[in-house]
Amino acid sequence: MTRGGDGASVRAVELKVSTRSHAGHAVMAIAGEIDLYTAPRLQSEFTRLLEETGPDRVVIDMSGVEFCDSTGMNVLLSALKRLKERGGVLEVAAPRPAVRKILQVTGLDSVFTVHESVPAELAEKTG
Repeated sequence: MTRGGDGASVRAVELKVSTRSHAGHAVMAIAGEIDLYTAPRLQSEFTRLLEETGPDRVVIDMSGVEFCDSTGMNVLLSALKRLKERGGVLEVAAPRPAVRKILQVTGLDSVFTVHESVPAELAEKTG
């Protein structure tokens, strides 16, 4: 923890984002917490991905996401809207129980296609 200017504790949680793209598809793996402090970084990563590779399908691998608040959900919704405008799709994969519950409570599990894991055709190949 670090201390803010007023002496209050401020969480210093890093958000890790890695993206791999192939043939019009992209998998964005996210790890950490998505909240008011980290959401702008996630938003900029989506923007960069859309501008640089323009994928038709983006799968968000949320297996490393420990927490996601409404700010994070709004970033995902914004990305979904931008992709739909281009004729693309955004899917969510492997949400942990806490994130899955947020998706269910907000009804967003019916807005996003939610997979138990990253679809096999997009899973990273080894060897």
